[in-house]
Amino acid sequence: MNFGSLTEQLFHILETEYNVTVSFNEEVQDVDPDKAIEWDVITKNRISGDTRTLSAHHVFIGAGGGSLLLLQKVEIDEKEGYGGFPVSGAWLVCKNQEIINQHYGKVYSKAGPNDPPMSTPHLDTRFINGKRELLFGPFAGFSPKFLKEGSYLDLFKSIKTDNIKPMLETFWDNLPLTQYLVNQVTMSFDDRMDDLRKFYKNAKNEDWEYLVAGQRVQIIKKDEFEGGQLQFGTEVIASKDGSITCLLGASPGASTAVKIMLDVIEKAFPELIENPETLSKLQKMIPFYKTEVTKELFDKELMRSKELLEL
Repeated sequence: MNFGSLTEQLFHILETEYNVTVSFNEEVQDVDPDKAIEWDVITKNRISGDTRTLSAHHVFIGAGGGSLLLLQKVEIDEKEGYGGFPVSGAWLVCKNQEIINQHYGKVYSKAGPNDPPMSTPHLDTRFINGKRELLFGPFAGFSPKFLKEGSYLDLFKSIKTDNIKPMLETFWDNLPLTQYLVNQVTMSFDDRMDDLRKFYKNAKNEDWEYLVAGQRVQIIKKDEFEGGQLQFGTEVIASKDGSITCLLGASPGASTAVKIMLDVIEKAFPELIENPETLSKLQKMIPFYKTEVTKELFDKELMRSKELLEL
């Protein structure tokens, strides 16, 4: 699934069918409390340089790697102690169409004994903008940027008095991860090709190229026992009243995205869950939501999934 393409289509539906304003090239400068409504979001247009203030009862921060820096601008207690460590993801991409056509699927190996779960190597067939591609990875790299097009100062700007101790404790407690990242960053192209040859022994250097795909920011948070803890998943941070919600961590995959956004709805808009009409709509889209799962219901939904997916 090309989530970039999907997002564009969803935005188009919001604009054309629901009269929602979608703004581009707007960088959030600050998020301030507003007694009259809830929050004032101050933005600056990247092209014109114009600033404006948007007022809202609720603000959701879903800016990928940039979420932590935005959350730190918000005056809520729940943000205390959160830090982040950026890791770039890279792949070997096949350039030989004949080889691409020979592979169809997703083949996994196992991560190394001291390697993080996100490092599990796999050889993937993917369709990107309608074109069939073959990728191998992921490989980890390091950049202090929190976004692929971000600033080299992002990591340093994120270090505050409330999160410096958890961050230092986390690095001390995760020396194998640090060693793994150092090894990844210092790998040559030949080293990466040798990893590929464990999957495809006849791989030739001239048929592949190395490309950096993007950035992810791993969560670092306070821990009462360890001082600091490194999180590999995603986490929803919410103010007590639910008027601010923020998604931190690695990008949620298809298996977790729906659950995460349901968590956001429950924290930000509990009145929707309490409304029988809205709850009925959610249960129509998600049959198991707020429902006791019986064998009969499970079998019924399994058959429905098989029919829809033509399995």
